[in-house]
Amino acid sequence: MSQATNQSWGGRFSEPTDAFVARFTASVNFDQRLARQDIQGSIAHATMLAGVGVLTEEERDAIINGLTEIQGEIERGEFQWSVPLEDVHMNIEARLTDKIGITGKKLHTGRSRNDQVATDIRLFMRDEIDVIEVELTRLRDGMIELAEREADTIMPGFTHLQTAQPVTFGHHLLAWQEMLARDHERLLDCRKRVNVMPLGSAALAGTTYPIDRHVTAELLGFDRPAENSLDAVSDRDFAIEFTSFASILLMHLSRMSEELVLWTSAQFNFIDLPDRFCTGSSIMPQKKNPDVPELVRGKTGRVYGHLMALLTLMKSQPLAYNKDNQEDKEPLFDAVDTVRDCLKAFADMVPAIEPKKESMYEAARRGFSTATDLADYLVRKGVAFRDAHEIVGLSVAYGLKTKKDLSEMSLEELKQFSDIIEQDVFEVLTLEGSVAARNHIGGTAPDQVRAAANRAREALAALKGVS
Repeated sequence: MSQATNQSWGGRFSEPTDAFVARFTASVNFDQRLARQDIQGSIAHATMLAGVGVLTEEERDAIINGLTEIQGEIERGEFQWSVPLEDVHMNIEARLTDKIGITGKKLHTGRSRNDQVATDIRLFMRDEIDVIEVELTRLRDGMIELAEREADTIMPGFTHLQTAQPVTFGHHLLAWQEMLARDHERLLDCRKRVNVMPLGSAALAGTTYPIDRHVTAELLGFDRPAENSLDAVSDRDFAIEFTSFASILLMHLSRMSEELVLWTSAQFNFIDLPDRFCTGSSIMPQKKNPDVPELVRGKTGRVYGHLMALLTLMKSQPLAYNKDNQEDKEPLFDAVDTVRDCLKAFADMVPAIEPKKESMYEAARRGFSTATDLADYLVRKGVAFRDAHEIVGLSVAYGLKTKKDLSEMSLEELKQFSDIIEQDVFEVLTLEGSVAARNHIGGTAPDQVRAAANRAREALAALKGVS
């Protein structure tokens, strides 16, 4: 048979596939990335077939030895990939047949490329999720450590990007950590649904051979075989769920990136990033550009696109497998690579952030960030909150006119707005007093930040134990 008609299905065709159509429909240029998983699945399948008597032990051993040799050829870059053979599966099977003869053709007994590719992708995703989790854990570890170290570092907190109240840098970092903690849970939850085995579903209806899917699932480390053969070969929910996780994670990293970009600017001057995470300008020698966070911010849109591509790919497909599903791999592969690289960049960069504490402190002194503390002080003295709000508003207007922060006003200046104000007001108008006063779980008080960092570290350790 001519290779142009493909050894797996050419029998019913009277002419070879058009050369352009062969290139257009082939996936081997990108799905060869699944080679290791394809061989892993084939070894398990052959082992199971021998166990139920479909293959002899000699045939099983020949297949496994041949596949192991092929894996070596691929790893050494010696394997010759063929477009006419369409995909990773037929390339490997054809090479196996070349090596061990007709026994190689028996490997495909009781399975189809439909359940084979679905299994390969799940094995690939499981491996990649485990790698991504390592990088996410490393980022969270570094972020928690930095937050604990900067529990006393005061900076302005913002709403609407306007100075609101003083917080600590450690508290701000732990807000980022909370985002990542939710992402971590989503990733591990996604892995549970990835780890279900389609193999044995064959093309769509199962197989007449006496296969044992539980044995194959155990050999491949799956939690269980898929319950329904129609769904198993056509489901790509797990890919959509992963790219949904990836989109939310990148949204969080993008928010962090936006703040890092702002904070490194001369206008904010809150932090410094090490030179190894930045680049310069070809024309302006003074520039130090925060390229890593900028690029992560940009890659977020790329991952969003992959999520929409996969949702759109699946939205009109009837059961069961359709050729459309060949289009799932490139967006999924790119989403995996993008997430892994962005997490690695952040895990390396975040612990190396150097806060400019004096600049942060000075910025927190501007913008009347302790105005709410003055209102709370008045309420504790018996003033209704709405009246306290008006009193503080008048004092802020006076501060704008005189270019004085509330903490810089004399007691006499403050008393012109309310006789209730006494000398003890300055305890709450200082930045240190303001952050220390929020001494409850979830608050920005340094002691609370240190306690929260410890809880986050314990929760992360527990999550590591689960995964």
